[in-house]
Order: sequence, then C-alpha cells, then structure tokens
Amino acid sequence: MRGAPPPALRHLYDDVLAVLLRWSAPNQTQEQLRRSFMATLAQDPSAVAKSGPPAHITASCLVLSADGSRVLLHLHGKAGIWLQFGGHLETTDASVWDAARREATEESGLFGLDPWPDPIDLDRHALGNRFGTCSEHLDIRFLAVAPAGSAPLASDESTDIGWFPVDALPPDVAPDVPRLIAVCRDHLAAAARRG
Repeated sequence: MRGAPPPALRHLYDDVLAVLLRWSAPNQTQEQLRRSFMATLAQDPSAVAKSGPPAHITASCLVLSADGSRVLLHLHGKAGIWLQFGGHLETTDASVWDAARREATEESGLFGLDPWPDPIDLDRHALGNRFGTCSEHLDIRFLAVAPAGSAPLASDESTDIGWFPVDALPPDVAPDVPRLIAVCRDHLAAAARRG
C-alpha cells in the first residue's frame, strides 16, 4: 500500500471502500471485479482521483425510461461511441453515488435524477490513447429512471444525446452497454414485482 489518500480525497476513499465492502456481487465475474477494485485501492488509495494512478475509480449512471423500454445515451466526444453517463470523482462529491448523480445530471441535462442507492454493476475497461495518462477506468455503475416529462440536453462532452429502444441501439454503442442495460432492466423488473 502506498499510504493514505490525500486529505481532500479521504471521504471518497472511505466511501468507495465502504460501498465495495457491503456490495453483494450477483455472480463470480462481478465478485472478481469487486475484489480487483479493492486491491487497486489498497495498492494506491489515490486511485479515487483522476490525478491518481493510470487505473482509477470512476462512477457512471445508466438512465432508463420508467418502463425500461428506452435508454438515454450520449455520443461521447472523446471516445466516439454511445455510452451511459459518467466520469471521474471530484473532491466536491460527497460519495461515489453523488459523483454518479452529478455526472448523469451534467451530461444528460436532466434535473431531478435520483439514482438507486446501491451500485448495479462494476466494469473495468481499458482506454485509448485519447485519454492522456488515464489508461483504465474501474467503473462503479448506478441506475436511474428519468423523471417524467424531462427533456435531455447534450453537454459539451457529447456530440449527441438521444433515447433509444433497448432492442434497437445505435451501431456504434460501447460493447458493454447492452449487457449493462440488461442488468439494469432485470433490477427494474424485480423492483416492480416487489411492488
């Protein structure tokens, strides 16, 4: 371990670690990711910061319609593919959940987004050379349902934004987005069954 996180990031380090410790992974793949995220934090606590090691924690949020039939995605300007909303943790974020909500609100233009309290999924993905010193994101993913009547507005990080039927995604969607949508829809359906 490379010591304690910088003081300005201590609250985020503590929160991410607590979230990962209490989260029950739904399968072995997700459990392996959970453990690898914790190992990364143990190796370098500054992994909660963009300015930390090349592989660091991020937060994202997939936005679905209330019935789960449509998904809101943005065409990420730097990546050049359709993605859920998300990005780096900032010192002003109170938690990883707060970071996911902030990113989703900023990038979608939707106000009143209220992500579910617990992560839905974890993902570890390598980045291309367009991302500078960032080489890998360890993404903690949340789900939000779009508020009724809200209209999205692309941010300056996006080339485009749009609603898509979950069974008719754009051809240049990120490879893992269909799986993430399926996971989120399963959670939405399970919540509806519970009433």
